[in-house]
Amino acid sequence: MPRLSHHDLRRNFRELLNADRCFHTASVFDPMSARIAADLGFEVGILGGSVASLQVLAAPDFNLITLSEFVEQATRICRVAQLPVLADADHGYGNALNVMRTVSELERAGISALTIEDTLLPPKFGRRSTDLIGMFEAVGKIRAALEARVDPEMAIIGRTNAGVIGFEEVIARAQAYEKAGADAICLVGIEDFDHLESIASQPAQQAADAGHLRQPQPARQRSAGGARRAHRGQRPRGLLRGDQGHLRLPARATPGRCAGPERFAAVGKILHGR
Repeated sequence: MPRLSHHDLRRNFRELLNADRCFHTASVFDPMSARIAADLGFEVGILGGSVASLQVLAAPDFNLITLSEFVEQATRICRVAQLPVLADADHGYGNALNVMRTVSELERAGISALTIEDTLLPPKFGRRSTDLIGMFEAVGKIRAALEARVDPEMAIIGRTNAGVIGFEEVIARAQAYEKAGADAICLVGIEDFDHLESIASQPAQQAADAGHLRQPQPARQRSAGGARRAHRGQRPRGLLRGDQGHLRLPARATPGRCAGPERFAAVGKILHGR
């Protein structure tokens, strides 16, 4: 099978983003896990900031990993990856100028898409890491990311936390990020489908990437106002423990079905002996 270029993988990611069904992401954290994820048939991989911190520094997600360290790991992964990789670019590692540098470096590394969040990082002393920056500053970061992007196929995704702000502000931020040019909206902090559907029903919502819903319900996922459902990738060790043969399932979901639940069930059996 011929190798796909970074541009081709980005185009594939956009096709997934525009599809009318939901997908599950594989947590990729090094070149081997990226190869395994593609071999198992996952449609997309995600390089999370917390996972990168564990892999590179053996440290929790305390915003200790630097942009250069994150980019180096992304480069190793994308050198061999044959599935689109979505990168958690945190807050862009600083202000709008830092966001531009982040986008340039991750694009050169081969990332297919990245999220820029509106979280105030690093958190202030005595505060939790869920405080958000102002909407005006966050919009500026989205615009800076788009300005720095060279390949128009690479997706820039604006992210906000629907669990720490009110409904009206969630809608206002999502619409502002889309108006600024974001290719999709990532919402974290959503606890149930009623919450997701109420947000996705508002105008100017392109897509919602919600990885924290407790009860997977494919029928509701498909009907949630065009929202896309992307589970957080399973624990990194899930790709390395057990017999891969038990996880190798059809790469694509059948029409009308949510892609991936069977793979996650198989991973759970290996990890937890169920």
